[in-house]
Amino acid sequence: MAHLSYNPDPGLDTRVDSLLRGSTFSFEISKLDRRGFLKLTGIAGGGLMLCLNARVASAAKPEPPLSAVAEPFQPGAFVQISSREIVILACNPEVGQGVKTSLPMMVAEELDAAWEDVRVVQAPVDAKRYGPQFAAGSNSTPNRWDGMRQAGAVARAMLVATAAQRWGIAAGDCRTRDSHVLHPDGKLRLSYLELAEGAAKQAVPEPSSLQLKSAAEYRLLGQRVSGVDNLALVTGQPLFGVDHKVPGMLYAAYQKAPATGGIVASANLDEIRQLAGVVDAFILEGNGEVAELMPGVAIVASDTSSAFRAKRALRVEWDRSGAAQDSWDASIDEARRRAKGKPDKVFTAQGDVDAALAAAAQIVEGEYTYHFLTHAQLEPQNCTASYTDGSVELWSGSQTPDNAIDAVARTLGIPRKTVTFHQLRGGGGFGRRLVNDPVCEAAAISKHIGKPVKLTWTREDDMQHDFFRAGGHHKLKGAVDAEGRLSAWQSHFVSFTHDGEKPVTGGVLFPGMFPEGMVQNLHVAQTLLPWHTPCGAWRAPGASAYGFVEQCFLHELAVASGRDHRAFLLEVFGEPRQLAPGQHDFYPWGRGRALHTGRAAAVVERATEAAGWGRTLPEGRGLGLAFYFSHRGYFAEVAEVSVSPEKRLTVHKVTVVGDIGQIVNLSGAENQVEVSVIDGLSAMLAQKVTHEGGSVKQDNFHRYPLLRMPHAPEVEVHFLDSGYGPTGAGEPALPPLAPAVCNAIYAVNGHRIRTLPISEEGYTI
Repeated sequence: MAHLSYNPDPGLDTRVDSLLRGSTFSFEISKLDRRGFLKLTGIAGGGLMLCLNARVASAAKPEPPLSAVAEPFQPGAFVQISSREIVILACNPEVGQGVKTSLPMMVAEELDAAWEDVRVVQAPVDAKRYGPQFAAGSNSTPNRWDGMRQAGAVARAMLVATAAQRWGIAAGDCRTRDSHVLHPDGKLRLSYLELAEGAAKQAVPEPSSLQLKSAAEYRLLGQRVSGVDNLALVTGQPLFGVDHKVPGMLYAAYQKAPATGGIVASANLDEIRQLAGVVDAFILEGNGEVAELMPGVAIVASDTSSAFRAKRALRVEWDRSGAAQDSWDASIDEARRRAKGKPDKVFTAQGDVDAALAAAAQIVEGEYTYHFLTHAQLEPQNCTASYTDGSVELWSGSQTPDNAIDAVARTLGIPRKTVTFHQLRGGGGFGRRLVNDPVCEAAAISKHIGKPVKLTWTREDDMQHDFFRAGGHHKLKGAVDAEGRLSAWQSHFVSFTHDGEKPVTGGVLFPGMFPEGMVQNLHVAQTLLPWHTPCGAWRAPGASAYGFVEQCFLHELAVASGRDHRAFLLEVFGEPRQLAPGQHDFYPWGRGRALHTGRAAAVVERATEAAGWGRTLPEGRGLGLAFYFSHRGYFAEVAEVSVSPEKRLTVHKVTVVGDIGQIVNLSGAENQVEVSVIDGLSAMLAQKVTHEGGSVKQDNFHRYPLLRMPHAPEVEVHFLDSGYGPTGAGEPALPPLAPAVCNAIYAVNGHRIRTLPISEEGYTI
């Protein structure tokens, strides 16, 4: 049995944290009998089904033994082998990060199955059978690593045992390769399909008794493997929530107040009901939960176009007496004022910062600001719901399907067991699909109308009713001593709070953030301002903003020291060592996995080598370096840019080196890094969300521009093989991008950028 513990994280959105808090995941391998296997799979003829049971045991109340449970736990991830095919189930939601391919690859590697023989199927949503199923925090790969490999190894052992019995030899004399068991004479071989029925009768070995492959033995892992959905994607097959249809389905749109907390005073419903294609229009009161069902007007029509046309004709008088009145301009002015004063809370106070500043050879001060951001996933929010006789069936690309079941049950006031959720592919998530408000809205509309409906948000809905990446303001002061070494770091971070106590998601400081453990004199503090519009996890939550601030300010200190940035950064890391728990133990899935300065230095050294750091560049060009550690991933990036006298920026190339341990799918890992660079560059150039009177000014891409293809840089990606197990790749490559580009701009023209997006400081592309 393998165990994986989750440590509670104060910065993680509570809707995800509640899935995991105080839990230990215990993995066992079990076997269904033939009748159960036939019932589950519909296979005509014998077969082998091996199950990875993921049991979530509360720390306060341990789960009873499997034999004592009335309904045995079903597989968390499993392999099914019949006389016809090998099927591997992907357990976690696929939202473009590639886990529908990479998780089954882990099973296939230990199974020694030829990848072309494998059919991958999305697992049903069932937390009791599969354990937590979510896509967040670059966590799917590391959390499933041991269990997936064990499932494949157990299946392989049972297949080998069956072949050995047929041949009358010892199982240890057999070998496996490409979905076959091989006889030691090199002449006889049996396919897994031939062995499946006999393997189903074998005793299930204890997973811990099996020797898993070493990295040197991998034949599949670490290779470039095309995504299992790629053909369907490029041929336009209906994989996404927005594609889904059910018989008798109607189509819905939903209009909420421009400011969070507004309610409907009146609306021209009679007029809307008379429009072509409209079936009904009505008011939903909401349940008071911004993450579930807020008040609004629902329009149900015979098609989406009719619903959207009617929505444009809708005239609502909103009661905004209890609505948010958030103002970005007012809040940032207050943040700048408060940053100069005493902070609300001190997170870290080590050494004597005042004495170090007094003795410093150089002191640097800077204030950094970054705006709110929206997720801008290309597939707008949507959900199909069918409510019938006290139960509801749902189809969506949620990142937290089990949470969606809970939310819908609360919203409709029905038992959880009456909610069925079907996991579809999500067209981007980046943290937005962690929240299930569109799922609750669709369920409520279906219940009201008494028919299945597909709810689709408009792009304007997506942008103006997001759970936004929080903006923030940092006031920093640092010092270097007479030898040009970092001697003091002082940071006052002004962020936001919904309840007056806890920071919003993405606005959280942790003990152990940079440069704790690497500078003797350190003072980190935070002040919180009231904010009512919802905030949420955005790609590399928190780190996506903190990386810009910390790595740009570190560059300021390097410049003040008169030393090369690379040398200065490497000196900050110091000797290779594992920092103590609590030191650089940053963001959220990395709790308990502190930074190793040797791994950090290695990616910096390799990135600068690959980019030709120190080489002579043409006039108007410069290189910029940045490093960041988040989500257990180490990334260094070097940006090569040119800047015209009119502040027109061209990013020519970004060289990226990452250490995320064992690579599972090289193609998928490269993809995640490349799109992190593009996403990070797009955000830093001109993207911002501004609130006034609680309403969002930006409503579509003409006011929230995405990077266009002609402006995309060359991205060169390298991975270091550090010998560690795998971590995720979807998020940790994004934070170093903005500071690398901003540091490169300084190298060209000496202008220190302290505001994101850089369009706020006059830059264009």
